[in-house]
Amino acid sequence: MSIHSSAIIHPDSIIDESSVIGPFCIIGKGVNIGPKCKLHSNVIIKGPTSIGEGNIFYQFSSIGEDTPDKKFKGEDTKLIIGKNNIFREGVTIHRGTIQDNGTTQIGSDNLIMAYAHIAHDCVIGNNNTFANNSGLAGHVKVGNNVTLGGYTLIHQFCNIGDCSFTGMNTTITMDLPAYVKAASHPARVVGLNTVGLSRNGISEESISHLKKAYKLLYRKSLKLEEALLKIEELNNKYKDKHLLSFINSVKISSRGITR
Repeated sequence: MSIHSSAIIHPDSIIDESSVIGPFCIIGKGVNIGPKCKLHSNVIIKGPTSIGEGNIFYQFSSIGEDTPDKKFKGEDTKLIIGKNNIFREGVTIHRGTIQDNGTTQIGSDNLIMAYAHIAHDCVIGNNNTFANNSGLAGHVKVGNNVTLGGYTLIHQFCNIGDCSFTGMNTTITMDLPAYVKAASHPARVVGLNTVGLSRNGISEESISHLKKAYKLLYRKSLKLEEALLKIEELNNKYKDKHLLSFINSVKISSRGITR
């Protein structure tokens, strides 16, 4: 184990011997750091926090801090982080609250860029990219393969569907369906994320099906229920798992979708 002499490590923390703790880092009580992690310098991690293998933390990131939610009274909540994530400079992530499940959860293979913020009780999937200064309010759920442009802001309790995309300075106040691009303030849908779909190995056939579904939802002036019925008819015909994901991302919405 490599721990710099200037680091402050709580005796009750657990750090795998293959991990590296750089200068001026502070590791608090209840922190469990898995194998092959690296804290560059001036990183603060508070617990209870569990961190999986291969995570990298850059300077001045603050991980597992108490939430500023006024309802928080010091309850024993936690943060769980998966594998192979990169947290760049100044990233802030808060633990959960008992008003939800008590847990903030980050998946694996995410790139969280400088000064991004992930608030209490958020649930983040895998292979996402959050650009500089993007901010998630409490209780936000983000799927997989999502890209948030710089300075994207997401309202609490919103769902962000798989492989969706937001442009710079986008303000999301309603749910964003899977595979959709949004931009502007307030957010407006600007198309299907065809570039992201191709990069994630989704076939041209599935992309064609999703284009048809997108047009029904956003271009035909149909009521939401009417559009969903027609999209489900498409899925009955094509039996496409990506089309089903698109449908489900609309159906689970509790705030209404960005439309």
